[in-house]
Amino acid sequence: MQHKEGQRVPQVTFRTRVGNDWQDLTSEEVFAGKNVILFALPGAFTPTCSTTHLPRYNELAPVFQANGIDSIICLSVNDAFVMNAWAEDQKLEHIQVLPDGNGEFSDGMGMLVDKADLGFGKRSWRYSMLVKDGVIDKMFIEPDLPGDPFEVSDADTMLNYINPQAQQPKRVTIITKPGCPHCTRAKKALSEREMRYEEIVLGQGGVSYSSLTAISGRGTTPQVYIDGQHVGTADELEQWLAASA
Repeated sequence: MQHKEGQRVPQVTFRTRVGNDWQDLTSEEVFAGKNVILFALPGAFTPTCSTTHLPRYNELAPVFQANGIDSIICLSVNDAFVMNAWAEDQKLEHIQVLPDGNGEFSDGMGMLVDKADLGFGKRSWRYSMLVKDGVIDKMFIEPDLPGDPFEVSDADTMLNYINPQAQQPKRVTIITKPGCPHCTRAKKALSEREMRYEEIVLGQGGVSYSSLTAISGRGTTPQVYIDGQHVGTADELEQWLAASA
């Protein structure tokens, strides 16, 4: 794997699906006249890609956009059906998934690797890059180590390169239960402040009342956490928001 900074991206045609129709998309259409972040990874639905790499880029997308980025693309050597299903599963709002089904783009980047030992066949090495009008401005390539290293292609590293002073969004988690009016009020208060949040619903995914009390020390919902700080109930959240205005 070699850096290709200063070079143009490979000229290929991506076979994508929009609704029930095939739509060919060229490199020119993807990159021309735009500031684009592209991050590539070994495969849709794989652990690191699904829990860390893709979600953090989606989380920071508004910050990237405020710092001059026109689009953020996640590329993998998967077909369009798999990539679209993954995007739906991840509830992506700001990321375009790009299927490099035949590995042509990855090969042109010098990033196509053999993962036959995992039963994956040919896949992309994990990397990220900033592309300006089709020319590669900066690349962050994971080190050539065994396994699947994830050290430098993350969203925070890219943001630090683009603007080290960029203000990052707060990380908000809210524990709720179905039919809880106070939970609805808390979510409304967060939405009015344009604060994205992750919602953990009691009774789903094995999360129980015992989980709520073990984490928060309380037995009522909602319980709100912001940047690791336990804010508390809907009333306490409103007080916190008023104090931080």
